[in-house]
Amino acid sequence: MEKLTVMNRIDHVFIERNDTLNVYFTAGYPVLDDTISVARSLEEAGADMLEIGIPFSDPVADGPTIQESSQQALENGMTIEVLFGQLKSLREHVTIPVLLMGYVNPIIQYGIERFCDKCAEVGIDGVIVPDLPMQEYLDHYEANFKEKGIHNIFLISPNTTETRIREIDENSSGFIYVVSSSSITGAKTGVQEGQLAYYQRIQEMKLKNRRLIGFGISDKETYQTACKYADGAIIGSAFIKQLKNDASDSAIKEFVKGIKK
Repeated sequence: MEKLTVMNRIDHVFIERNDTLNVYFTAGYPVLDDTISVARSLEEAGADMLEIGIPFSDPVADGPTIQESSQQALENGMTIEVLFGQLKSLREHVTIPVLLMGYVNPIIQYGIERFCDKCAEVGIDGVIVPDLPMQEYLDHYEANFKEKGIHNIFLISPNTTETRIREIDENSSGFIYVVSSSSITGAKTGVQEGQLAYYQRIQEMKLKNRRLIGFGISDKETYQTACKYADGAIIGSAFIKQLKNDASDSAIKEFVKGIKK
């Protein structure tokens, strides 16, 4: 029965809310052993979902803020093995859904089956691998993820065709990550008119999966705008900047309060 509980944490959040706040942070940043304490503070602050980044030396989808945090985390000694060691106590402190975000090469080197086993063991609910082609996932890895009840999250962008979006929707579980622009991640000010048209186009497609908007979500305004067109938003770079300036429990809670108040 525990497998079913793990499998449905993400789905359960969307049953309860249509304004889900998913907060991204890099594992092992700013200090190697910060992972669990940051996760706990975020849940206590009111985050609905967590996305923990596995640091990688060549994070192609990430902007300078997250790249810098990844580099620092690697220098701190963070690896997939170390992260899973830290996450052994995850469910003693955190009850909300937790996803891992990472790139395909380190995960394949670690071993996909072993990776999925560890995710299930520590209570991870979903995985985001931006550079994993959908067909490769379906052909080689889907069975491993489904066996362990782990959602694999696909991304769409303004350049994704309607045919491709429909295909992604058909093969998705958990939610679809709606990338707000064709650029790399990074906190931006406000929402551009073209982005609103894109949000509306996706909304009008009536996809079967829930949607979270990410990239450029940085404050209360951009979060609330995203919630008008999707089921919530993902904040990453803006929170990493907060951790760089002040990673204390009180500062984390003040940050989230500023987004959700």
